[in-house]
Amino acid sequence: MQGSSLWLSLTFRSARVLSRARFFEWQSPGLPNTAAMENGTGPYGEERPREVQETTVTEGAAKIAFPSANEVFYNPVQEFNRDLTCAVITEFARIQLGAKGIQIKVPGEKDTQKVVVDLSEQEEEKVELKESENLASGDQPRTAAVGEICEEGLHVLEGLAASGLRSIRFALEVPGLRSVVANDASTRAVDLIRRNVQLNDVAHLVQPSQADARMLMYQHQRVSERFDVIDLDPYGSPATFLDAAVQAVSEGGLLCVTCTDMAVLAGNSGETCYSKYGAMALKSRACHEMALRIVLHSLDLRANCYQRFVVPLLSISADFYVRVFVRVFTGQAKVKASASKQALVFQCVGCGAFHLQRLGKASGVPSGRAKFSAACGPPVTPECEHCGQRHQLGGPMWAEPIHDLDFVGRVLEAVSANPGRFHTSERIRGVLSVITEELPDVPLYYTLDQLSSTIHCNTPSLLQLRSALLHADFRVSLSHACKNAVKTDAPASALWDIMRCWKECPVKRERLSETSPAFRILSVEPRLQANFTIREDANPSSRQRGLKRFQANPEANWGPRPRARPGGKAADEAMEERRRLLQNKRKEPPEDVAQRAARLKTFPCKRFKEGTCQRGDQCCYSHSPPTPRVSADAAPDCPETSNQTPPGPGAAAGPGID
Repeated sequence: MQGSSLWLSLTFRSARVLSRARFFEWQSPGLPNTAAMENGTGPYGEERPREVQETTVTEGAAKIAFPSANEVFYNPVQEFNRDLTCAVITEFARIQLGAKGIQIKVPGEKDTQKVVVDLSEQEEEKVELKESENLASGDQPRTAAVGEICEEGLHVLEGLAASGLRSIRFALEVPGLRSVVANDASTRAVDLIRRNVQLNDVAHLVQPSQADARMLMYQHQRVSERFDVIDLDPYGSPATFLDAAVQAVSEGGLLCVTCTDMAVLAGNSGETCYSKYGAMALKSRACHEMALRIVLHSLDLRANCYQRFVVPLLSISADFYVRVFVRVFTGQAKVKASASKQALVFQCVGCGAFHLQRLGKASGVPSGRAKFSAACGPPVTPECEHCGQRHQLGGPMWAEPIHDLDFVGRVLEAVSANPGRFHTSERIRGVLSVITEELPDVPLYYTLDQLSSTIHCNTPSLLQLRSALLHADFRVSLSHACKNAVKTDAPASALWDIMRCWKECPVKRERLSETSPAFRILSVEPRLQANFTIREDANPSSRQRGLKRFQANPEANWGPRPRARPGGKAADEAMEERRRLLQNKRKEPPEDVAQRAARLKTFPCKRFKEGTCQRGDQCCYSHSPPTPRVSADAAPDCPETSNQTPPGPGAAAGPGID
């Protein structure tokens, strides 16, 4: 009995195995291979036919292949962003490795390098100690070259690498690197990164990685596993990556962040800006600098949660994005001072005058330790003292300097000494030169057209307004964020006094409304007599040298590119034609001469009615008498009323009248 049951169980098991094998054999030709499909091959392992071929682009020292279809993101307009990042990381590597006694070698630079002084006093002492040890031992200083692995070099992460162009440029152009992690969540992008790494022969430095950038940074929170440099250049807002980034960067490490959601940061959607960055953005002429300060506030706020704080090195507003470079340090005592570095902005809706209100107050004591307390305010009355309008409240934002001028000067000197290193060296020189001329302790700015349009007067020249401020013993500078910016420490009352003294005001005061900002401002006599005589120091050095300070449109239809999508279509001629046709679609199309003449003939001539028009048939307006229009009330639908004959010219019309 037991033998028969054992024989039956073996028989049934063999039948099940055979039927399962036949089922999979019959089903396998129709089942696609998911992994193969993601890698660009068909269900039988054959490569899928590509409708669009790949394009090869050379930028800097890198040669990149990427699909012509919009499957992997690439924007050639941001070459300035990538060039500037390479220049900044190079100087940062010079600082970090100089503290270890290692000298970097940049292609194109002379062998006789300047002595590098670090940003902190402790690391400066380390450099001097290393130099003394090297001189005492008589050994040659260690060097780090481009394309070589430096065991004590920088550990770099590019969280959103796309085609890997930026990471490969780091490996080919920045010396003193230990490794570069090129990460992306897209399978197609990571496959492309591997191809480009092999194409540029940098597999020993660049490590492709496929992971969520946030999870990858959270996995490197340990001090021994942190990155020395983290570069985040997402499509849109980087808000979701900032919390992980401030934890994964090493002590004193460099964090590079790009924000392309300028509509949010510039004040078009204040509530969205608050949800992403923890601050309300205002619509103002200084919106681009305010965007930079909001991003710095958001970074410092997230770092404070982990007893860390940020130190800005360079903050750039360019084209359609903002870019910040900050160092991240740890220190509980320094974190306490973060509240006094943030400020709210009170901005008048009438004249645009703004006032800053710090969130905290730091006061020094004789013992040398700072004492922190809540700030007192507000700095304004309910109504603007100049025009009587109300105030808008924005922020909080970063109120301290947004640049380290010593570091900016080093980057500018290195780029100027080696202009052939980058394709956009001319623009980098111009932008950094304007930054070195900015007033570091003056947040935000006014603009020439803003001041003039408020009081309806002709716009003075830039040199005239700057000279008037300098004659009044105020400081004034330009801003890299706006071509017509006037950044000054003069109060708003002094600015309006200078504009009151500006004689070229064609508008008549009696034609102004008594509640308008122009009437309120011009009705007050100036207490400061402005002198508009041109001064030599009113013309900044960057303007005198004719540097390329503000970028012209680099190409047609430039700006943010569409988001990369799987199987995206190529930007062919038909799509470019469609984009051209959709431009200014909300505006009325221009009319020709005949259409305009026909439209004007529908309007009666006022002078003809008065009997003073002498143009006759040449008049562009109509001289025919207006046709009487019968209203709905005068022509009722009642059949009894409609059958009656209309009254004569002298008869009275109306119901109930005989």
